[in-house]
Amino acid sequence: MMDDVATDSSTTRTTSTTGSTDGSARASGRGSGGASGSPEKPRRTRRTRMTGAERREQLLDIGRTLFAEKGFEGTSVEEIAAKAGVSKPVVYEHFGGKEGLYAVVVDREMRSLLDGVTGALTAGHPRELLEQAAFALLDYIETYTDGFRILVRDSPVAQSTGTFASLISDIATQVEDILGLEFKARGFDAKLAPLYAQALVGMVALTGQWWLDVRKPKKAEVAAHLVNLAWHGLDGLEPKPRLIGHRKS
Repeated sequence: MMDDVATDSSTTRTTSTTGSTDGSARASGRGSGGASGSPEKPRRTRRTRMTGAERREQLLDIGRTLFAEKGFEGTSVEEIAAKAGVSKPVVYEHFGGKEGLYAVVVDREMRSLLDGVTGALTAGHPRELLEQAAFALLDYIETYTDGFRILVRDSPVAQSTGTFASLISDIATQVEDILGLEFKARGFDAKLAPLYAQALVGMVALTGQWWLDVRKPKKAEVAAHLVNLAWHGLDGLEPKPRLIGHRKS
């Protein structure tokens, strides 16, 4: 599939001159529009075509910006098409509608953030792993603010990877193995690692959501405080925690 995009080009003219006097006269005639020379021809516009892949990427970029700014409900197919300089049927042809476009945008952002967090977990020491995970999320928020704004909104698309909760779950799955090993080494029940992984990742993710708007304190300081709470909480972990209040169930 190809779409039209206008680009300018001009025809090439060659002029034969029999002498300097004759050439000057012809040039003078064209410049003044006199009878001795023909008037300059208008420039012609030749239209080249944007490939289907290029058009798809253009629509995704426009949709991403609008969804981050206005949300899914506040964005219309008409506005997306107008920003791209195409008709509505072009959007439907590529994505089947606004829902399809949104689903692709969300899926890309989910994979980008998940890959960034899991790829950052390279250290050997557990505390440094926590630091790397915190920095990876904060780096994403700082660099891809529009993408994160989209992810923290509730997705109207029925898909397994379309909500912020599912994002937290995916990242927590990567952390489970790390915590499981630490639990075994400390004599704790490794079956509880998924619960603690969800708690730790959720803490970092929700803090990041708050930091998205306030941007204070600085990123490194936020990461340090997150790790401080998480690490010292884990360091003093009880193998069998007890409730001290009246409610026991």
